[in-house]
Amino acid sequence: MKVSETWLREWCNPPLDTAGIAQRLTMAGIEVGAIEPVAEALDQVVVARIVTTRPHPDADRLRLCEVEVVPGEALLGIVCGAPNARPDLRVPLARIGARLPGGLQIKKSKIRGEASEGMLCSARELGLGEGQAGLLELPADAPIGQPLSDYLQLDDRIIEVELTPNRGDCLSLSGLARELAALTQTPLTPPDIAAVAPVSARQFGVRLEAPQACPRYLCRVVENIDPQASTPLWLQERLRRAGLRSLGPVVDITNYVLLELGQPLHAFDLDRVSGDIVVRHGRPGERLRLLNEQDIEAGAELLLICDDTGPLAAAGIMGGADSAVGDATRNVLLESAFFAPRAIAGRARALGLQTDASQRFERGVDPQLQRLAIERATRLLIELCGGQPGPIVEACAGAELPATPSIRLRRARVEHVLGTSLPSDEIEAILQRLGMEITLESAGVWQARPPSRRFDLGCEEDLIEELARVHGYENLPSIRPAPRGNFPAAADDRISRQRLALALVDRGYQEAITYSFVDQRLQALIDPQNPPLALANPLSAELAVMRTSLWPGLLAAYAHNANRQAARVRLFETGLRFVDDGSGLRQDAQLAGLIAGPRSPEQWCSPAQPVDFFDLKADVEALLAITGCADRFSFEPAEHPALHPGQSARLLRAGQPVGWLGRLHPGLEAELKIDSPLLFEIELAALTAGRVPAYAEVSRFPAVRRDLAIVLPNDVPAADILATARAACAQSPVQELLIFDVYQGQGVPDGYKSVALGITLSATERTLIDADVEPLIARLLRALAEAHRAHLRD
Repeated sequence: MKVSETWLREWCNPPLDTAGIAQRLTMAGIEVGAIEPVAEALDQVVVARIVTTRPHPDADRLRLCEVEVVPGEALLGIVCGAPNARPDLRVPLARIGARLPGGLQIKKSKIRGEASEGMLCSARELGLGEGQAGLLELPADAPIGQPLSDYLQLDDRIIEVELTPNRGDCLSLSGLARELAALTQTPLTPPDIAAVAPVSARQFGVRLEAPQACPRYLCRVVENIDPQASTPLWLQERLRRAGLRSLGPVVDITNYVLLELGQPLHAFDLDRVSGDIVVRHGRPGERLRLLNEQDIEAGAELLLICDDTGPLAAAGIMGGADSAVGDATRNVLLESAFFAPRAIAGRARALGLQTDASQRFERGVDPQLQRLAIERATRLLIELCGGQPGPIVEACAGAELPATPSIRLRRARVEHVLGTSLPSDEIEAILQRLGMEITLESAGVWQARPPSRRFDLGCEEDLIEELARVHGYENLPSIRPAPRGNFPAAADDRISRQRLALALVDRGYQEAITYSFVDQRLQALIDPQNPPLALANPLSAELAVMRTSLWPGLLAAYAHNANRQAARVRLFETGLRFVDDGSGLRQDAQLAGLIAGPRSPEQWCSPAQPVDFFDLKADVEALLAITGCADRFSFEPAEHPALHPGQSARLLRAGQPVGWLGRLHPGLEAELKIDSPLLFEIELAALTAGRVPAYAEVSRFPAVRRDLAIVLPNDVPAADILATARAACAQSPVQELLIFDVYQGQGVPDGYKSVALGITLSATERTLIDADVEPLIARLLRALAEAHRAHLRD
């Protein structure tokens, strides 16, 4: 939420500068995310009056204007192409020497042969928003010659506040001012909002058919407003500084009251409403066209504002296009209602919307605020557009309105939680400044009743939090808690997550932390076999289901980096995946990684080469080596829906599948519009189960090395060769067994390959001789022949 500092200080003006206000709010949990000036410096830009205009002799679209800048002094000649330039109009003038936003320097010039001694400016040229086409029109009483910055109070700052969902009461200028007044012990000076006496007798009946969802609804007729009225500049500026654009006086007034008081309002064109107002849930087949031209189907979950002909608006979200006010509207029906947060929560997101009204109703609007807001809007509407107001019609189901609890607060509990003692008078003063009614129950015990706007206060701990906030977290003592409990020793055969993470960091990876919620479409592309759990109330359409793999988050992170010219990316993440195994939701801890781009950082001594499958496999094998059980892991070719056929493998531990690795599928690569990265994902439990190191004597005798070149079919994997060889040598003093060469070509038949095996043997009690080695070699060759049709190469 954006708030003008000048407007805020009209309500509460503490003896603090802008940074001080931001610091105090932030330290009290109302985080200030940014502070920005409302406009760039506009030196030499003043209020001027156009005295005369005449056509430019050599340009049809230009006019020659004589402009008064200083009363009593000579007029300036200005060439202007704005369509609304006319005599007696007051507009901003950038004098010679002025520098406008964007770097434009104003100089004396000739335009089509006519001298121009400055520039008449539009709102866009001054950096004051889009504005209407042509010059920025100033009120007729704007003082000629006054600097525009002074006239529009542009020496102002926009304070952007980032609120947590429980503080909906601060989603308004009044709410933020109340909070600031309580924190700084500064008087609150709200404007006087007097009731408007009805002039007309016209009114509309209201029926509440869903009182649990809408227990209070007020409406009021205002007839014969001036359709030619325009929004005054001061109101446009306040809306602009809050991030809203002007849409006409009626809509601007409702937006202004929303910003000021926090109560969403809506205005219907009275001539487009038939019969009574009915608040009810949608019915099968009902449809509504919203103000944004979106057609929606009103299901039973959606609360509607209706008349005798059908839906007029989606309650608490957005009005309908058919009953919207427009340039010809003369009669208005103002609406001010309280909608229960549960009735609105999630409905806007389900429609793909997020509106200012739904944001406030979801968090909770003060149920006592509706009459004050409609009186404020009525007063502003009459002042700006004229008209005759009717009486306020109210329908209220009092039993359904939220009850304000009475909360018991104990001084002993305050001291226990905060670790310090607050004086009783300070406790009472803080709670009263926050708008609570305080009753002393007994010595050191109070009953506190929060104001109706504070939906977040419901128990004793909530009140203690309020005391800490207002007293100041920085003023609480720092006390180290006494440690309790037993801390079990780490098992020797367990590998920590941190150890695995550091190994990847050493290999150039960076850790990513992504949401457990992912896009349903992306999840289905990556893991179609496991239907994900859909969230009942998702944060957004892109975060609608629980992930069944860590890959969606890593791919999104890679795409984000790749779109910002990150050529070489190495990411990993540890986290949970959520899989429905038929008996319930299973949460599995996973370790996943992604690599893309060049194999090595750019350098002069070797050409750039892209990463391939074996680069990824080497990283995975480095993790397996940490466990001390690398011999228990194996890789087998297999296909995964998200991986490239022929460039993917399943990882097994003791024959059980524990992970996948491979290159992203070309179809997914095209769908996501990214260069093909390589990915792995492994069950964390398979990597954290290690082997306790065991002492082995180092032999004092020389080792024996035998190299064998065997020929066997091409389709025999290297892992199978090593597994067969290890089984054949299981009872022998083999120190090392490896493949150190593979050859295909002259001397080797087509469809076969020559694989070079290296076997190193060593005994601790004596030197091995040929008689010890030859039987082992024979047994090894026999096993390879039987299992893989292998024979010694000639």
